[in-house]
Amino acid sequence: MGCCMPVNTYGRKVEKIALNSVKITGGKISGKAGSDAKVLVFKGIPFAAPPIGEFRWKAPQPVASWKGTKKCDTFGPSAWQNPPVPFLVYTKEFLIPAEPFGEDCLYLNVWTTATSTSDHRPVIVFIHGGAFMSGSGSVPIYNGESMAKKGIVFVTINYRVGIFGFFAHPELTKESGHQASGNYGILDQIAALKWVKQNITAFGGNPDNVTIAGQSAGSMSVNALAASRLAKGFFHRMIAESGASVVKGAFGGTESLATAEAKGVEIARTAGVSSIADLRNKPAAVIGKLLKGMGAVIVDGYVLQATIPEVFAKGELADVPLLTGWNGDDALFNAPATVASYREYLKNLFGSDAENIFKFYPASNDEEATLAQKQLSRDSGFGIQNYAWARMQAEKGKSKAFLYFFERKVPETGGTNQYGAFHTAEVPYAYDNLRFLNRPLEPADHELAKLISSYWVNFASTGDPNGAGLPIWPSFRPGGGETMRFNTVSSAGKQPNSEALEFLLQRMKK
Repeated sequence: MGCCMPVNTYGRKVEKIALNSVKITGGKISGKAGSDAKVLVFKGIPFAAPPIGEFRWKAPQPVASWKGTKKCDTFGPSAWQNPPVPFLVYTKEFLIPAEPFGEDCLYLNVWTTATSTSDHRPVIVFIHGGAFMSGSGSVPIYNGESMAKKGIVFVTINYRVGIFGFFAHPELTKESGHQASGNYGILDQIAALKWVKQNITAFGGNPDNVTIAGQSAGSMSVNALAASRLAKGFFHRMIAESGASVVKGAFGGTESLATAEAKGVEIARTAGVSSIADLRNKPAAVIGKLLKGMGAVIVDGYVLQATIPEVFAKGELADVPLLTGWNGDDALFNAPATVASYREYLKNLFGSDAENIFKFYPASNDEEATLAQKQLSRDSGFGIQNYAWARMQAEKGKSKAFLYFFERKVPETGGTNQYGAFHTAEVPYAYDNLRFLNRPLEPADHELAKLISSYWVNFASTGDPNGAGLPIWPSFRPGGGETMRFNTVSSAGKQPNSEALEFLLQRMKK
């Protein structure tokens, strides 16, 4: 009797990973080598059927099988959104490719240096940001080659955004079978995680060691997935960069199904249609212009059973290791201010607490007033959400939370550094992708990218960012406020403005 082929712990035959033929759900695919020949790259892998026609505004459907070997060496289309136009600090490396994009968008991408299906490497699934209105897994700064070279199987995904991903309507709720509508983008993310669970072994990944990571709306998505019963068991660690929906009343919150449905009815009225069938027959270019502003995750009773704070209170949030934080210039409001206008702003926003807030964010001249208002905007938006998440995890969870504060003012051409440690600035450092930035970077920037990406790799591997040769990063504990401060010199210390954050948090709880 001949010797049997080895079988791995997941019941599959151990096989070498061949660039020209990897078997996954739906059939076989081929990829291509990265800029480093050791990196195997598979782009544009379908993880669900195209959400078009009758599948518009429905949960993602199973992918259709194909014959032969599907070539997966180019990115699939980004979700339908406005064409990418650089703005402010966001040059093309922060934006989706100019084309293709459209409704047929449910594709993901995998980077790996594993050579065998038995390698069982840690997996990171990165969820892009973009205010739930834009973005894609093909944005240059999300490239997974560097992380693959560090031993991670790196995955980026697309999901429906804007009106295609977050449109609720009473008709859709009725037809769903779950009395829910609107969270199609989050359902896409869950479908991608299910695909990873079923298929990542074929790329040398470990389906029992998956980290979900995201930035901005991607971070809010991580928060929503942590609260959703539908995502339970599909991930084992969380990285959340500048975004959450933990604190009611702060930026990034959820909305009720009733509110979302009312918006949907108004959108349908504006479109001049009498039924969802008519709306589904409208071209994507027409539909895409109907919803303006940021999308929102909906408390629909299906994807989200309750608001995230309520899920926390019940002890039902995913209790897995959490790494979270925000940036020094993560401000939502950045207009020039005078001392007088700043005080008036505080009075209008905080009423009787205005003077207490002023003590935390003081200003004696107009320049200081502009800075104080910017810092308050940062802390009462992304700051308070991610701080509260780490705090609640440390208080109520068994798993550890690790907090960071990214302070590096990214160099800019001309040396002005007017945007500082701006929203999204940490991403190319965290995933070691500074090569995509067209900026006058210094050796300290490359050292910082090496440091942060090492922490991220360690965390994805073990649930703890610490490792040999790295500055000690203590876990967060209530009252201590420990954070890792990332800059040209990085070290652990007390979270800046922690007293202000505590005051804001307690105020919002009232």
